[in-house]
Amino acid sequence: MSTNTFSKEAEARLIDFFNHTIAPEDMAKVIRQVNYTLALGVMREKETPQNGVENNFYWLNELAEILNPYLEAE
Repeated sequence: MSTNTFSKEAEARLIDFFNHTIAPEDMAKVIRQVNYTLALGVMREKETPQNGVENNFYWLNELAEILNPYLEAE
């Protein structure tokens, strides 16, 4: 697992962003929508994904799950 590499200023900006700008649940919803739209675009353009595209979709989904654990079983 990687370690936190954010500067104190970056951490403060992220905290401020999520505390005052957008709710984590709403951000997760937007990330999922963008991820879905990007996936459709890639699938329509090419039958096989380009290098790294699969990883990008995975990490965007992971970020959405961190913000709002939607896929976890209750």
